[in-house]
Amino acid sequence: MKDLITKVELSTDKPSRYEEMLSAIEAITENESNQITNLANITAVINVFFNFLWTGFYLVEGDELVLGPFQGAPACTRIRYGKGVCGTAWKEQKTIIVANVEQFPGHIACDSKSKSEIVVPIFAHGKVSMVLDIDSEKLNTFDETDQYYLEKIKV
Repeated sequence: MKDLITKVELSTDKPSRYEEMLSAIEAITENESNQITNLANITAVINVFFNFLWTGFYLVEGDELVLGPFQGAPACTRIRYGKGVCGTAWKEQKTIIVANVEQFPGHIACDSKSKSEIVVPIFAHGKVSMVLDIDSEKLNTFDETDQYYLEKIKV
C-alpha cells in the first residue's frame, strides 16, 4: 500500500492519477474471485487515489439497489429503481454526472456534506448489476475525464 501512496503523490494531473489507479485496481483484483472482496478493495483504492467524500457500490437486488462495499460515512441502505442519482443511472443505463446535487430533482441526501456526484452503472450479461457511486464535498468535482476512467473499472 505504501507504494500506492507514493505513486499518488507523484501524479498531479487527473488522467495520470486515474491510469495509476486502474493499474492498482487490476493488480489487487486480478487473482481474487470473490466479488465482495474486489468491490471492497476497489473502493479503498479509489479512496487512496482521490480521497472523495464517499465511494461505494450499490448492488441490484430485485427492484432496489442495496448498499454494498463502500468507503465513507454510513449511507442509505436501499434505493428504489429510478430514484435519486443512483436509481436514475440504473434506469437510464448510463453514467450521470451531477455538478450540484441540490439541483438534481429527487436527489437522495445520504450525507448533507455531499455537493456533487457521479454514478457509473456496471453491467453484467447486458443488464445493470450494480452502480458505482462517488460523492464529493465540493461542487463541480466530476467531468468527462472522471467518467471515462471510472467506466474502465472492471468488476
